Amino acid sequence: MRLAEVLQGYVLDVEDDFEGEDLDRSLWLPHYLPQWSSGEASAARYELSGGALHLLIDAGQGPWCPDLDGPTRVSSLQTGVFSGPVGSPIGQHRFHPDAVVRETQENVALYTPRYGVFSLRAAALDDPGCMVALWMIGYEDRPERSAEICVFEIFGRNVGEGSAAIGIGVHPFGDPAIEDDFEEVRLPIDVTEPHEYAAEWTPKRVTFFVDGRPVRTVHQSPRYPMQLMLGIYEFDDPDPGAAYPKRFTIERFAAYRPLAKS
Repeated sequence: MRLAEVLQGYVLDVEDDFEGEDLDRSLWLPHYLPQWSSGEASAARYELSGGALHLLIDAGQGPWCPDLDGPTRVSSLQTGVFSGPVGSPIGQHRFHPDAVVRETQENVALYTPRYGVFSLRAAALDDPGCMVALWMIGYEDRPERSAEICVFEIFGRNVGEGSAAIGIGVHPFGDPAIEDDFEEVRLPIDVTEPHEYAAEWTPKRVTFFVDGRPVRTVHQSPRYPMQLMLGIYEFDDPDPGAAYPKRFTIERFAAYRPLAKS
């Protein structure tokens, strides 16, 4: 079933076309997992222009968490944050076994839906050192509520002439009810041009779409509130000869809730 047909069972819940002068702070936090690092080191670099959001990696940008994640630099937005007290291992997406909370966070859930359709129109980049993604993680107010739905991720190294491998699927992390089910699907599209990436998340499955066409279904589902993560990553040290900033351009985000209770 095409996405347009799927959406007949849903109603628009949240929409952002990035037409304003700044981010909608009622929806987006301009940080990446700040509890494991700091507000300053995890702050997103971005600009809004031409009716789009541009998430940026700047030449002088530092790593977000260098002792645990090496030179990785990130500009990411998220729709919630949850963590425990400083020094504790309690927090969302504990990406490393040595990670502890380093900076107190105000726990907020700006947008943490349970089921729905989530859509992003965006242009990726073909830089081999970068990756862009829209993903969902459990709000993780309980440790087992920690699975990921990867709506899409695109590594620049997987972008070829006229095609690209697009990562989609689910990861369990600390959720014992979810099995890892992730695949890179190669599609004949130029991902450096805008395309629509979407996922329908129901109590029994997650179906993934590109430009309105279904490309994969995972027959399992997290069953708790999740938040959105939207970002660009550069994994290596800055290349002095490369052009900066690295740019991930997003034209529209939309989320839809079911018309009837699932």
